[in-house]
Amino acid sequence: MGVPLFGENNPFYSRIWNGLSQKLQGKKSWDKHLDEIYLLQQKRIWESPLLQAAKENDLPAIRKLLTDGTCDIYQRGAVGETALHVAALYDNLEVAVALMEAAPELVNERMTSELYEGQTALHIAAANQNITLVKALLKRGADASTAQATGHFFRRSSQSLFYFGEHVLSFAACVGNEEIVQLLIENGADIRAQDSLGNTVLHILVLQPNKTFACHMYNLILSYDKNKEGSGSLELIPNNEGLTPFKLAGVEGNTVMFQYLMQKRKQNLWSFGPLTTVLYDITEIDSWAEDQSFLELIVSTKKREARQILDLTPVKELESYVAYEDELRLVGELITVIGAVVILVLEIPDILRVGAAKYFGQTILGGPFHIIVITYACMILVTMVMRLTSTTGEVVPMSFALVLGWCNVMYFARGFQMLGPFTIMIQKMIFGDLMRFCWLMAVVILGFASAFYIIFQTENPENLGQFYNYPMSLFTTFELFLTIIDGPANYDVDLPFMYSVVYFAFAIIAALLMLNLLIAMMGDTHWRVAHEQDELWRAQVVATTVMLERKLPRCLWPRSGICGREYGLGDRWYLRVEDRVDPNKHKMMRYTEAFKAQDRDNYDKGSEKLEINRDILYKKEFSALSLSRSTSRTSSHRGWEILRRNTFRQLCGEVGHATEEEVYDV
Repeated sequence: MGVPLFGENNPFYSRIWNGLSQKLQGKKSWDKHLDEIYLLQQKRIWESPLLQAAKENDLPAIRKLLTDGTCDIYQRGAVGETALHVAALYDNLEVAVALMEAAPELVNERMTSELYEGQTALHIAAANQNITLVKALLKRGADASTAQATGHFFRRSSQSLFYFGEHVLSFAACVGNEEIVQLLIENGADIRAQDSLGNTVLHILVLQPNKTFACHMYNLILSYDKNKEGSGSLELIPNNEGLTPFKLAGVEGNTVMFQYLMQKRKQNLWSFGPLTTVLYDITEIDSWAEDQSFLELIVSTKKREARQILDLTPVKELESYVAYEDELRLVGELITVIGAVVILVLEIPDILRVGAAKYFGQTILGGPFHIIVITYACMILVTMVMRLTSTTGEVVPMSFALVLGWCNVMYFARGFQMLGPFTIMIQKMIFGDLMRFCWLMAVVILGFASAFYIIFQTENPENLGQFYNYPMSLFTTFELFLTIIDGPANYDVDLPFMYSVVYFAFAIIAALLMLNLLIAMMGDTHWRVAHEQDELWRAQVVATTVMLERKLPRCLWPRSGICGREYGLGDRWYLRVEDRVDPNKHKMMRYTEAFKAQDRDNYDKGSEKLEINRDILYKKEFSALSLSRSTSRTSSHRGWEILRRNTFRQLCGEVGHATEEEVYDV
């Protein structure tokens, strides 16, 4: 593999290849990569007389090269360094001063490689604690405020051995040189400057492994803060993750810095012998008016050292102070998790016993609600696992669980005759009508979204932002389909003619045809369910009863009926039913059957007579037949009326109106 160069003249494809090789080959390849860069750097220095003289502090050679004009004083090495960078790196003060006098522009020149990008000679002098060189650079106009070292070498990562931030002030503070810090602040260094991660110099001090001098430098930097009190304090500036230096100390498990900061915040009220009363400032510790609670950050971090802070004052006292609410919440969460486990334990055997297709497919058995409750239980368990593993994003499954849990409340409406049928209507509409309608809707939306996207390809996307890309076109067309928005067009510009044509066709198909089709489909489902709502409700009650029996242990099942074993009826269960038998009603039914048989015989005779005489003389015999049938029916009707009167007189009102109508109709 060739040695990549990080200078300005490197080809673009080399940088791409270097980046890909880093990600694919891992840390070992990166270390080898760095070895090649450093060796190439030394090679370039040996090949360049100016860089070699700067490295060896050869002042006569530097003056000769500058006097002869045989070399370019602004030349750079393999990692984008100038001769002044090399002199500062090897603490060569005389050569550095000579270079600055010959070319004052070198003072603020920054390294240009990706590895050391942005680093100036002042960064190097501050990191090496070369106070004399720092003074010489500041005297000649070195920028102590805005210079930032942003190369890969200075970024915070698992592979980095140190993290000093990006500004010169943070470099000096991290090495613990108080004199250089004071010099930089006096020469315009900004104590509120933040790096690309949003960290101030206080954040960076919290992250240093040497905690003793970090606390000392923290106090020194803070002494220059003019707004120590109030919301503008340097200590209250958050980084990009929303963490102040105090919260960062808790997340990183820096117990030394945490105790130091708490000592600064406490106030001694009074002392009496061995008893002392201390007042602690818990502004950032408690969760009141805080987006990120300090306690929540500690328990959610993956660093074991951070949990040691829970045993320190005043955090442990604060935990006991809010123990009642925490215990109440813990009880609720335990009940929720246990309930989710119980749901899965009870549902899985039923699925195996009945079969997944029947269990989830039949509406009477509550199929869709079983899907909802099982998904709800799974979301609860996923939330629990994410919380225990300190994984971010637990609000996503928790939100799904809340929605599914409240939707499952409709399942308990099955026991009410007024609401039970409506749950079936909703299920049939969602899983029947809406499913079929969604396929049709998808076809319409895809077709018209593609048309809108193609139409506006020739337009300025800034004027018509609703269709600037295909996903946005799909979403906008979906909103149009549901009539949530009007036509998203900018009428200040000259719209294409095809937009009006396509939009007109879409309005007719979507708003008039498709939505009314959905309403008609749902209306038909409502009509069908309404006609059998009583039967559906009874079936739901029976299914729910059987389901509850299955959930209970068999020893708690209340079995209906009487066992016939003690009465000599065998090992069977019997149910006793009482019924009232009315003898008068049965007598009347027998009379009815008798007269019905007589009427049937008369009708059959009239029919036979009509069949025999049909071919002789049609009109004459037809009138005779009509007269015969009329006479037969009249006599039968008269006999029926006599029996009816006599029967009801004898019953004296014992037979009700319903029995009377039943006999009469027959």
